[in-house]
Amino acid sequence: MTTGRRTDPRTPVPAESAGRVSVPAEPRGRTSQPEGPGGRASVPAERAARVTAPAEAAARRLLELLAADAPAEDLASQPARSRAAGVAAPDIAGIEETTETALSVRRVLDQYRRRETELVALFDTAGDLAGLRELDAVLRAIVRRARTLLGSDVAYLTLNDPLAHDTFMRVTEGSVSAAFQQLRLGMGEGLGGLVAQTARPYASTDYRTDHRYRHTGTIDDGVAEEGLRGILGVPLRLGEEIIGVLFAADRTPREFTPDAIALLGSLADHAAVAIDSARRLEETRSALTRLEAANATARAHGEALHLASDAHDRLTRLVLRGAGIDDVAAEIGALLRGGVAVHDTDGSELARSGTGPVTPSAETLTASRTDGSAIHADGVWTCAVLAGTESLGSIVLTGRADLSEADRRLFERAALVTAMLLLMRRSVAETEDRVRGELLDDLLADPTASPRRDGGSLTLRARRLGVNLAHPHAVAALDSEPALRPRLAAETARTARRIGGLSGTRHGHVVLLAPCDRPGILARTLSADLTRALGAPVTAGAAGPGCGPEALAALHAEARRCVTALHALDRSGEGADIAELGFIGVLLGDRADVGAYVERVLGPVLAYDTERGTDLLRTLRAYYDQGASLSRAKDALHVHVNTVVQRLDRVAQLLGPDWNTPARSLETHLALRLHRLTRTPGEP
Repeated sequence: MTTGRRTDPRTPVPAESAGRVSVPAEPRGRTSQPEGPGGRASVPAERAARVTAPAEAAARRLLELLAADAPAEDLASQPARSRAAGVAAPDIAGIEETTETALSVRRVLDQYRRRETELVALFDTAGDLAGLRELDAVLRAIVRRARTLLGSDVAYLTLNDPLAHDTFMRVTEGSVSAAFQQLRLGMGEGLGGLVAQTARPYASTDYRTDHRYRHTGTIDDGVAEEGLRGILGVPLRLGEEIIGVLFAADRTPREFTPDAIALLGSLADHAAVAIDSARRLEETRSALTRLEAANATARAHGEALHLASDAHDRLTRLVLRGAGIDDVAAEIGALLRGGVAVHDTDGSELARSGTGPVTPSAETLTASRTDGSAIHADGVWTCAVLAGTESLGSIVLTGRADLSEADRRLFERAALVTAMLLLMRRSVAETEDRVRGELLDDLLADPTASPRRDGGSLTLRARRLGVNLAHPHAVAALDSEPALRPRLAAETARTARRIGGLSGTRHGHVVLLAPCDRPGILARTLSADLTRALGAPVTAGAAGPGCGPEALAALHAEARRCVTALHALDRSGEGADIAELGFIGVLLGDRADVGAYVERVLGPVLAYDTERGTDLLRTLRAYYDQGASLSRAKDALHVHVNTVVQRLDRVAQLLGPDWNTPARSLETHLALRLHRLTRTPGEP
């Protein structure tokens, strides 16, 4: 290990001093005399005249030792050997002078040899670094070579972080401390932070006791845990930019010579270039990798777009040629190599190809509507069929555990084509429903109010829509909550298209004209199906059967009365025809004068209540509703039992003493029911 004079660690050591050679001085007591006229002879001539045989032999021996590259100790021992050989004192002085000269030559040769070794090492380092391509490999090679060239216990390298404004430990060689390997040095902190900040080399013989640097707890703890004493740091410079610091350190105090500082500085210069080259190469490789990935993505995306566009064109042409939903489902299944099912908004199946019955879950369908994309769940792919934000239904793909990006886009495009087809179907259906509704309005119009109505024309219009009025038909009147009537009308129209009937809305009820000869079964079926579809009770009253346009208006009136009777009989949410309502149905079906009947039976009581504002009719109704029990009637009316008795006595006076006999009771009770059916809103 080469050592030299102690240098101030805060004073940069110029690189030129590393190669400076000292010229031997003249021996003390001797001076050179210039030649001149009349002067003494030249110094070499004078010395040559005084050279003796022993001195000449010693000089020859020193030259032989130099030529043999003998150690400096052999050279320095020549004066002692001459004394031991009995050489005279005057000759010993000459031998000592010659020995000093030989030692000076040996030192110069050693310095040249050392510089040659260092230059060869630097040249080899540059070659090695130039052959490396990975940044980590370059950094590891730099610190390994620095440790080897300077013979240090530890070598390490920090890189500057321009964002954090500090320098951090990047690579170490010979380090055993985890804390030291994770150090970060602020600019100006410690020896390394000062090098990074000033871009000048600094050295410390013993960093622990060197108070010329700004010590911090973190740095001192890391250095102490690593056990470092002597530290040398030189900047890694790229032009005017400092990218980091290269260090060599020992675990014992060490005074770094100018030659050692210059050597590490030269290595740092090579290292900075190698780091920059490796960085640029790494950036280039990364850019090429990203570019290749982007090109591959672009190619895949282009192929996916081409396939999706081609499939979209095929499906669109299929729709424009007038294909049905079944044809489109089959084509989608063929394109995606799976089974396809198309569903309406209510989950009913519209078409299916290559798969068994399958219904998407409500959660999956909601997620697809929200995201506007295909969702995979429970082994099937589901995509909502949307027109803007309006849901038209759904499409389900089975038999494909996974979909490529191209196939997924194709499936989503298929949903768009399906939406277009369903919109076209709905537009056609709405037009047809409007035409059918207009025909139904004309068929149900009162013949007496339209004396010039042409039955033959109505029959012809009906046949054009696939309705043969010569066959038996029934008319059903449907009622539900007011808020649900639009949905009720839509569901009824769908039923009408399915069974070959007509539907529309008249007088606040949804009306269905259906080919049927058993109206009671029709009413019950409609009530059950529509209640399930709407999730709310639907009351259905039916009448019929009848043939020809002339009978339909009367059937419509009878169906409306049937719905009213069902509500009055607390049978809302049920379906029935007039015949199923018992004697009330017979009365309603015969279209008897109900008002006159009620007046004949209850007229005196009605007149008495109207004139005096009493509650005889309500009391009489409560009495019969409570099974002719006075106590239960008074509870229902919230009055005293004596009040009930007094009112019924008044009823007996008005209707006659036999009003409560079995025959009269049935008639009175029936009149009360009919009055409830025929009363206008607001009447008791």
